[in-house]
Amino acid sequence: MQTIPDLKNNISFEDFKTEILNDYALAVRSRECSLLGRREVLTGKAKFGIFGDGKEVPQLAMAKAFLKGDWRSGYYRDQTFMMAIGALTIEQFFAGLYANTDLALEPMSAGRQMGGHFTTHSLDENGVWKNLTNQYNSSPDISPTAGQMPRLLGLAQASKIFREVKGIDSTKFSNNGNEVAWGTIGNASTSEGLFFETINAAGVLQVPMVISIWDDEYGISVHAKHQTTKENISEILKGFQRNNKEKGFEILRVKGWDYANLIETYQEASTIARKEHVPVLIHVQELTQPQGHSTSGSHERYKSAERLEWENKNDCNVKMRQWIIESGIATNETLTKIEGDLKKEVREAKNKAWKDFLKPIQIEQQELISILNKVAASSVNGIFIKKIIENLSDNKTPTRKDILSQARKALRHTLGETNAAKQELAEWIDAMFKKVQPSFSSHLYSETENSTINIKEVKPSYKDDAAQVDGRVIIRDNFDAIFKNHPDTLIFGEDTGNIGDVNQGLEGLQEKYGELRVADVGIREATIIGQGIGMALRGLRPIAEIQYLDYILYALNVISDDLATLHYRTKGKQKAPLIIRTRGHRLEGIWHSGSQMGGILNLVRGIHVLVPRNMTKAAGFYNTLLQGDDPALVVECLNGYRLKEKMPENLCEIKTPLGVVETLKFGTDITLVSYGSTLRIVLETAKELLSVGIDAEVIDVQSLLPFDLNHDIVKSIAKTNRVMIIDEDVPGGASAYILNEVINTQNAYQYLDSQPKTLTAKAHRPAYGNDGDYFSKPSAEDIFEAVYTVMHEVNPQDYPKLR
Repeated sequence: MQTIPDLKNNISFEDFKTEILNDYALAVRSRECSLLGRREVLTGKAKFGIFGDGKEVPQLAMAKAFLKGDWRSGYYRDQTFMMAIGALTIEQFFAGLYANTDLALEPMSAGRQMGGHFTTHSLDENGVWKNLTNQYNSSPDISPTAGQMPRLLGLAQASKIFREVKGIDSTKFSNNGNEVAWGTIGNASTSEGLFFETINAAGVLQVPMVISIWDDEYGISVHAKHQTTKENISEILKGFQRNNKEKGFEILRVKGWDYANLIETYQEASTIARKEHVPVLIHVQELTQPQGHSTSGSHERYKSAERLEWENKNDCNVKMRQWIIESGIATNETLTKIEGDLKKEVREAKNKAWKDFLKPIQIEQQELISILNKVAASSVNGIFIKKIIENLSDNKTPTRKDILSQARKALRHTLGETNAAKQELAEWIDAMFKKVQPSFSSHLYSETENSTINIKEVKPSYKDDAAQVDGRVIIRDNFDAIFKNHPDTLIFGEDTGNIGDVNQGLEGLQEKYGELRVADVGIREATIIGQGIGMALRGLRPIAEIQYLDYILYALNVISDDLATLHYRTKGKQKAPLIIRTRGHRLEGIWHSGSQMGGILNLVRGIHVLVPRNMTKAAGFYNTLLQGDDPALVVECLNGYRLKEKMPENLCEIKTPLGVVETLKFGTDITLVSYGSTLRIVLETAKELLSVGIDAEVIDVQSLLPFDLNHDIVKSIAKTNRVMIIDEDVPGGASAYILNEVINTQNAYQYLDSQPKTLTAKAHRPAYGNDGDYFSKPSAEDIFEAVYTVMHEVNPQDYPKLR
């Protein structure tokens, strides 16, 4: 529901009073949830609580300006807002606190995130887009402070794209770009670089974005004087204020307890952003935090008695109550009755949410007890199993951990026994894991028929007289076809537009498709990724370009915390199939080494990581990704743009499959596994090894996440009985990841006659120059000698010691 009063036009006083009292009731309802939620944590029913008490009234005002089709990118204290737009019930609030894994009961994340993290559903049961213009939309919250800001930028930019770029089918996504992206953030979190980067980018881009800063003067225990220059964020952002000559922000200030002025302020902000596509910052001051930061501590430890007294008097709900009485809208007795009724309503809803949470677990508990009684009766260790039964029976509020832990311990007591009861217990444990594990582990990637993994390969085809062209021409012409055939696709990054990227892979495309679809942006990697996430959430197909792989580090927190977890933390109810384009491998120097793959692989699960060896393969990956549902990182070979490749005749149709390796040379003595630019060195070295009688098989990984889904590498090892992973990352980086996949996932150990080997770069970043590369990363000679050493250990007579 949306409770927007038409306060500017003529309405009856009775309707006006009803609207005000409905709002007050909502504020009280939310506050009671916070108060009771804290008790649930302190009594042990919930693990942790962080609530929106003290922010209720400004969130009511924000909700009144929030229209269908709009988006929120918020802060973990926005429960009142979510209740006001009808996206959060009391029972759902408590289901989130209890971590209920039933998405129907806990639609925010199905228990995957702590309470206070909110979202709405953009996809139906089949993973198909809903009509987002007919609903209120919230992107899924994350805990890292200011982490919601980069995504906010993209949510707002999508409205600009929908309004100004022709040819996009925006039926489900936009009403001519009239939507506003609403961001919320605590005052202390504005100290984060992501906040300032987003503010600057929004001012440059001029997008319809409204940022609310909830200012209660503290960041956990740290006062604003330690957080912000002048202790006032809107004061120090004055330079962003727009004027008659210069574009910028509209900056508004309002007291967080002033109901009437809050409504007027938010309506003004909505009008400016929605009609003019100008970003607005609302500094909501004089807010309180009645229960402190969270259930992990008490604010009495760090707030003075004077401050605590001030907060009691200036609490927004208290002030709204006073205003209602002073304005003659309602009496104290009327409000007291409303408050009493709401306390009962919240308490009853809380109890129902707790019962709904416990009921299926208690059913499973009784199932296990029944099975364990049979096991105890048939086991020589029945006395020990009966003790487990007693412990289970005494547990009135069991978790699934409690149940499965006891079941598995009971099974240990039946070692060496063979009977039907034991078999039933073992099967029950397996069935429980099969049923329950997906509640915690599903939807890391798309599970729909549009999963990128399901896209079938289309190989390049060539005319007999196919021209040999620079690799950059292939990638450029493929992007040209993409932009022609996909109006909803756009690319943006540093040097991406005017000069056609630093390697000319986008040469001439800005002139052809316009500055909004092939765009230059500032040096701000975090918000480049944020632009992509937000636009992808709204149905566009953005390609965010990070100039070099090294620069990914500037955005890795946004990629890891937000993009990689987005589909997982919504349990498949939102998706952001952003493509991140970058380039790396074999470049020289500490800051352009482009080889930190191990770190990336360990931080971005939920994103596909693709490492094509040439531009034809890269083009195929882009074509594949645009057909699928998942986000991905594509690392093009930096030294491959000027290398010659044959021009395919089916360029825009090529699709490189994900998770499929390619054998480039067949051999019988050892399997060599690599990717990217290093692969070319491996392939050349394999030819040289033939001169000393070593026939190596060479495999291109192509796709690190996912990795070799068909287990083709282990098939090669079964033939050669030896394997070496060659990688330009540091020791223990991507090579260790690959080796783990081969040995532990594919079980290649059973075919090995020699120790599996890795050959990597040195532990440091590469030094500058040709010599720096030679002494830092695996060279052709390093590879030759490492392979030869393995064969020497196998057969020293045929392969005498080299050095």
